[in-house]
Amino acid sequence: MLMNTFGHVFRVTTWGESHGKAVGCVIDGCPAGLRIDEKFIQAEMDRRKPGGEFSSKRKEQDKVEILSGVLEGITIGTPISMLIWNTDVDSGPYEALKTIPRPGHADWTYLAKFGIRDWRGGGRASARETAARVAAGAVAKLILRKYNVRVFGYAREIAGIRFNVGDPEKAFEIAERSPIRCPDPQKESEAEELIKKAMAEGDSVGGVVELIARNVPAGLGEPVFGKISAYFAYALMGIPSVKGFEIGRGFEVSKLKGSENNDPIVLKDGKIRFATNNSGGILGGITNGEDIVMRIAVKPTPSISKKQKSVDYEKMEEVEISVKGRHDPCIVPRIVPVAEAMVSMVLVDCMLLQGLIPRSFVGRS
Repeated sequence: MLMNTFGHVFRVTTWGESHGKAVGCVIDGCPAGLRIDEKFIQAEMDRRKPGGEFSSKRKEQDKVEILSGVLEGITIGTPISMLIWNTDVDSGPYEALKTIPRPGHADWTYLAKFGIRDWRGGGRASARETAARVAAGAVAKLILRKYNVRVFGYAREIAGIRFNVGDPEKAFEIAERSPIRCPDPQKESEAEELIKKAMAEGDSVGGVVELIARNVPAGLGEPVFGKISAYFAYALMGIPSVKGFEIGRGFEVSKLKGSENNDPIVLKDGKIRFATNNSGGILGGITNGEDIVMRIAVKPTPSISKKQKSVDYEKMEEVEISVKGRHDPCIVPRIVPVAEAMVSMVLVDCMLLQGLIPRSFVGRS
């Protein structure tokens, strides 16, 4: 299997399967001299881990073990290896589906590509793999902290309920107190009821996640084939269950006139800024210094107990299945920290490419 590594300079390789012994990552290209805040890394992991009212009942502690690349709490410039044990694995419910691909999953496509598949909970295609991304993304966030760059997100829509969002920072604070990462208290209970209804029916729901990157310097990204907008799309579309991506006003710009869509250029505190942010902080594939605003569409979790049609490829017979096991009725809330991690990795990689981040922080304040 190829393509398990992400990034150009700040390179992250993830490994492991959903029901294997562990998952983890190796970070290559992290600057030396970075103080690793293990409590912060664990806090990020806790934001993603399962076990809540509206998530899978699989109870993983997601404790990160740093195996290499860190000495006395400081990175030393060598590969950072992080391990996360799988401690609550139950492959039993999948035994009956060894030769039956689940609709909406990568079961059939993995089989078509490799001639074999890990039938235990989706294997490498499972969202369990994203735990490693969050661990790596937490290290990227620690680097971004040094430059006052913040990356945060929240649910923008769940089950067709669109949430009202004012100030993004305030929205994030509200969402972090919500079990479904809803930034709109007035619509939270309505969305929760729809999730519960889907659960009761053996079904699931999807939604939209909004992401903000704040205090990003202008000039990141490369013209033509190295556009940072394309890099973000590549990063975010690689997350399991993500089916769509947009920046700024996104697809809405197709309905606007140029005079409505263009962001006026103004002087603010002696600096060139933009009066509006329809572009979402990116022009010509290069950051313009405004907030980077992105949204991703998240499909309903494909593992549902509602009966669905499939084919037993060993017997070559059509069958009807009901997927058992422990699954999220709505994956939107848990995708938020994963998406933040991917955005953070992109920003660190681009800042390293631009020369804004040194290869070593040793001797620097």
